[in-house]
Amino acid sequence: MLPGGSEETAPDDLRQLTRYDAAPVSFPGGAGPLAALDTGAGARGTVLMIAGFTGTKEDFAPLLAPLSAAGWRVVVLDQRGQYESPGPDDPEAYTVDLLAADLLGVARVLREEGPDAPLHLLGHSFGGIVARAAVVADPGLVDSLTLLASGPAGLTGPRAELLEHLAPLLAAGGVRLVHETLEQLALTDPRSQDVPVAVREFLATRFLANTEAGLTGMAAAMTEEPDRVAELAATGVPVLVAHGDADDAWTPAAQTDMARRLGARHEVLTGSVHSPAIEVPAQTVRVLDDFWAAVPARTHQEADA
Repeated sequence: MLPGGSEETAPDDLRQLTRYDAAPVSFPGGAGPLAALDTGAGARGTVLMIAGFTGTKEDFAPLLAPLSAAGWRVVVLDQRGQYESPGPDDPEAYTVDLLAADLLGVARVLREEGPDAPLHLLGHSFGGIVARAAVVADPGLVDSLTLLASGPAGLTGPRAELLEHLAPLLAAGGVRLVHETLEQLALTDPRSQDVPVAVREFLATRFLANTEAGLTGMAAAMTEEPDRVAELAATGVPVLVAHGDADDAWTPAAQTDMARRLGARHEVLTGSVHSPAIEVPAQTVRVLDDFWAAVPARTHQEADA
């Protein structure tokens, strides 16, 4: 049983506020310190996770206690400009390559702390695009990559159309006006009514902490990303593609095809839309733990060869 309630998400669970035993830490980044949560030593290895556009480390809160109990050290990160990680005022400072460089810096610190232990990387949504770029840049650094509700190329469809309205809203009223607009849209979504008040308050606090430049730069990066599936496949790094059966960002069909092109392990998380760690945490933990356990062991020296 996960901390705070039932096997999967219930209307009264705590979602991003789920109880966990993880220490707030920071890592050096290319534009300033990167805020993180760290569950501490794990006998089976380390997992590094990054969230997506407007997401934060707390999006993985329901996974921290069960993965730690299963023997994994879990480190979850705010990217530059997100919530507790400061970011530059220039939108050009939020390209995929620069964000991936931040991620690689953290991964290298973790690798140095456990040179012979497995190091697994996970990116959710836009975080998957960033994580993919990091693996392509330095495939020997990690033992595996999980693309959680992420896609083969830039975002398209209704969510991308929504992002097109971001720039004029930011110009007219900054991050606060964007938040107010999204809150009005949320009133038409029945799923939003299930989110507990305390969680909604936290989501508002963290959204308002985003930098304006970060929202602008990441939105552009997320929609303009080219298809790099072949580049990732060429690295030989084991990949898991996992997504909800009702994902409304990158379609399940697009992610299924990406998994096929990668020769990747493919898992469909039933009952999930675009946030499996929040919506179906127990199922997500089982899938992740099973994948990481199956990744062939290798030494860091072999990875560099």
